Amino acid sequence: MLYHLFEYLDREFDLPGAGLFRFISFRAGVAIMISLIISLLLGNRIIRSLKRLQIGETVRDLGLEGQKQKEGTPTMGGLIILLAILVPCLLLARLDNVYIILMVLTTVWMGVIGFIDDYIKVFKKNKQGLKAKFKLFGQIVLGVIVGLTMLFHQDVVIRLTPEEAAANGYQVMRHVQIHDQTVAGEWKDMVYCKSSLTNVPFFKGNQLDYQSFVGFMGDNAQNWIWLIFIPLTIIIVTAVSNGSNLTDGLDGLATGTSAIIGLVLVILSYVSGNVLLADYLNIFFIPYSGELVVFSACFLGACIGFLWYNSFPAKVFMGDTGSLTIGAIIAVMAIALRKELLLPVLCGIFLIEILSVMIQVYYFKYTKRKYGEGRRIFRMSPLHHHFQKVGMHEAKIVTRFWIVGVMLAVVTLITLKVR
Repeated sequence: MLYHLFEYLDREFDLPGAGLFRFISFRAGVAIMISLIISLLLGNRIIRSLKRLQIGETVRDLGLEGQKQKEGTPTMGGLIILLAILVPCLLLARLDNVYIILMVLTTVWMGVIGFIDDYIKVFKKNKQGLKAKFKLFGQIVLGVIVGLTMLFHQDVVIRLTPEEAAANGYQVMRHVQIHDQTVAGEWKDMVYCKSSLTNVPFFKGNQLDYQSFVGFMGDNAQNWIWLIFIPLTIIIVTAVSNGSNLTDGLDGLATGTSAIIGLVLVILSYVSGNVLLADYLNIFFIPYSGELVVFSACFLGACIGFLWYNSFPAKVFMGDTGSLTIGAIIAVMAIALRKELLLPVLCGIFLIEILSVMIQVYYFKYTKRKYGEGRRIFRMSPLHHHFQKVGMHEAKIVTRFWIVGVMLAVVTLITLKVR
C-alpha cells in the first residue's frame, strides 16, 4: 500500500524522498525492520494473551531430558510470524504483482490450516489435531494453485532470445531490447515468454525443460506439461511443509534453520530479478520477480524476530500455525524462482528430518514382519530426538544443526556459478 501511495505522490507532486520506494533494496531493508519491530513489540503481548487463554503445550512423556520443563509453554506462536510477514508485505510490496499475490495466498492458506490444527489440539483437547487427510488435501490444493499459476499466468515468464523461444515452441508474451554486454553500444532483441524451463544445479547449461518429459507427444507436448509439473509442485509443497513441521521439535531449531534459508531466498530472488546480475551469473532473468526480495525480507525478519522468543529456553512455540506455513513459503518461493531442484540442498535439514522418520517407520515395520519384533535404527525420530537420547544438550543440537544449515546455504549459493 505504501509503495502505491508514494509512487502516486512522487508522480503527481514530486514529493522529496518518495522516489525511494521505487528501489527494491530500500523497501526490503525497511521490510526487515518492520518485521523485527512487529515481532518484538507484539510478541510479548501475544504470548501474554496465549497464557491468559491457557494455550499451552501438553507434552507427551518421551523420556527426554528437560522435556517436562516445556509443559505449559504457550503454543500457536506462529501468529507472530504471520503478522510479521503479512503486515510489512502489504505495506511495502507491489500488490498487483503475481508473485506477491501467490506468496500472500500461500501464507494465509497454510496459516489457516495450521491454526485449525492447533485449535483442535488446544481447545478441543484432541492431541491428533486436524486429521492428516484434511491437511494433505489443503497442501494438494495449494500445490495445484501454484502449479497452474506458474504454467498459465501471463506475467509468469522468463527472458530468452527469440531463437531460443522459437526453437522450443515457447509462447512469446512480449518483445524487448537490451544492451548487449559483449558489444559496447549495441542492442539485441530478447523476448519474455512462457516457458517450462527450470534451473538444475551443478550441470553445464544449468537448465532443465519439463517439456522434455512429455516430448513423446510431439507438437502437443507443451499442452501436457501440467502432467509433470503440477504433481511435482504438490510433492514439493507437501514435503517441505511437512519437513518444516517435523523439524519444529527443539527450541529455535525450525525458526533458526528457516531464517538461514530465508537469507538465501533474499539473495536468490534479488539476482533472479536483476537483469545485470542474472546475465553475469548466467541464470534466468525472471521479470517481475524482483518483488520477491521484499517478501523474502519480510520472511527473514519474521523468523529472526520470532527466534527472540523461541530460542532456548523457549517462551513460546510456533505450533503448526507457524511450522506448516514457513515450509510452504520456502517451497513456493523456490518454485517461483525456478530453483525448486535446489531444495534438497537448501532444505537439507528438513530433508534429513523427514527421511529419518520414514526410515525409522519402514525399518520398524520390516523387522517386525521378519523377526516378530520391531527394531529401530535411531533411538528416536525425528533425528534431533536421537541426539537428545544419546545425551547431547538441546542447545548444542540446535546450534550444530544451524551450522550444518549455514554450510548447505553456502553450497546452494555456490551452485549459481559451479556448473
